[in-house]
Amino acid sequence: MSEADRPSASIPEIEELLCFSVYSASHAFNKIYKPLLDELGLTYPQFLVMVALWAKDDQTVGALGEKLFLESSTLTPLLKRLEANGYLARKRDLADERQVRISLTEAGANLRARAAEVPQCIKTATGLTEEALRHLTGEIAALRKSLQVSAKKAAG
Repeated sequence: MSEADRPSASIPEIEELLCFSVYSASHAFNKIYKPLLDELGLTYPQFLVMVALWAKDDQTVGALGEKLFLESSTLTPLLKRLEANGYLARKRDLADERQVRISLTEAGANLRARAAEVPQCIKTATGLTEEALRHLTGEIAALRKSLQVSAKKAAG
């Protein structure tokens, strides 16, 4: 379609939208992750929770939510499901009973070994070098931070 044929020259084609590129890449990631995570009995959000806990066990729900950019209302059902599956335990913080702490169970810690191949499978699927992956990850993190700052300014 030529510029003259577009309804409005200020609206790009869908393939030219950065947000669509990120959105569609997310869907492509999910297609790669799904069979890998199905073998572990995890959904993608549950996998992210486990990765965060494998990196630092015994976190508060609030800290975990901040790290994963998830609201408590979204995170709590994920945690309950992981607890029901025997991968983590939730308990009130002894110093501040308003806080709920999340820690890995032995089964949750052991799941890490079974999940170890997942990141390499994803790296291979991207077709990118280690250097390109690090660069792209950094660029996307910078984009996220910039968007968060803009959203806060717009909110008030």
